[in-house]
Amino acid sequence: MLATRVDKILCLLTRTGIRLLQAMPLRWAALLGRFGGEVVFWADRRHRRMAIANLSRCFQHEKTPAEIRALAHENFRRIGENACCAVHTAALGASDLHKVLEVRGPGVASHDDQQNPAPNRLFATGHFGNFELFTRLAEYIRGYQFAATYRGIRQPALNQLFYELRTKSGNRLFERRKESEELKRMMSQGGLLLVLVADQSAGDSGMEVSFLGYPCLASRAPAVMAMRYGCSLYVPICYRIGLGRWVIETGEPIPTQENGRRRSCDEITQDINAAMETAVRRDPANWFWVHNRWKGRRGPQPVATVEPVPATVN
Repeated sequence: MLATRVDKILCLLTRTGIRLLQAMPLRWAALLGRFGGEVVFWADRRHRRMAIANLSRCFQHEKTPAEIRALAHENFRRIGENACCAVHTAALGASDLHKVLEVRGPGVASHDDQQNPAPNRLFATGHFGNFELFTRLAEYIRGYQFAATYRGIRQPALNQLFYELRTKSGNRLFERRKESEELKRMMSQGGLLLVLVADQSAGDSGMEVSFLGYPCLASRAPAVMAMRYGCSLYVPICYRIGLGRWVIETGEPIPTQENGRRRSCDEITQDINAAMETAVRRDPANWFWVHNRWKGRRGPQPVATVEPVPATVN
């Protein structure tokens, strides 16, 4: 009973916050998010140290401790900005959405043949920029049923609220632990554009690949599903190009065959991670540094055991 009441209260507060964010101008939502990220940077010591440790691991030979801390600081602001903007952009009309989001690359071609279903397409992406904008791609790519997977949260009312927010534009969401068979059925029918988030540690069941020079455990799912269901495979990235402004670039397709034969999951998964590594190096503050991507059997411990001295940023 207590858990149900708490769930309803959280849902009410969250719904109120969503309405406020969607009512204000996008620029205000972005600035509010950046302020929130600033507060969390100073208040959340554990995640601040995690971000600094991860950045130090990857850029210790390229950047000074002061530069690394400044990157972590900006990363928190970006995460806050993206979170608030994701709520706002979920409710934008098509014309307003096109003013703040550009989508480009070989993977954005539409399918206008109404007599035949489109061949499946798979987007293996990560926590870059306002990644929730992938739920709005139907405004840019015609002829596909858009879908993604998610992991539900324990609070039913709050979970339903987030589900409704993410499916408002007509895309389908499949709960990873409960609806895998339904997802497979839809993939078998064709005409699906599936978005999978592929930059988190897959745990002991993952495949060991290199990411930013260190081993990590990556999910096989994008490679396996692309080959099993004949999907063209892309690694689209959402880049921030200004306050409350983004571009999604798909890049070139990742080949699943070579010389008439299927490539191995290892090769495909490494190519996916290599594309994401390029995106991280292009704009380090754009990625989600506050989670431990390098959990694994052989991954080194974070090198930053003590926070660097704060930098003075003019």
